[in-house]
Amino acid sequence: MSNNDIMKKLRVALKFTDDDIVEVLALVDFRVTKTELSAIFRKEDHPNFKPCGDQLLRNFLNGLIIYKRGPQPRPNSNA
Repeated sequence: MSNNDIMKKLRVALKFTDDDIVEVLALVDFRVTKTELSAIFRKEDHPNFKPCGDQLLRNFLNGLIIYKRGPQPRPNSNA
């Protein structure tokens, strides 16, 4: 299963729009445009298809954790 397939399945399972995915990625300071996202969700034989890299998938999953659970509290540095 490719990263593109994983992103497609997560988008459907979570009922996310492209705006939602951009918002989740922004939580981890990873900027992506809707045009770049649409290239990832295209069929492999489409001329504008783009493979989803590991970095995009990793940042989306990290952003999804923040989106669902909230930001992780900072440890107290006064120890």
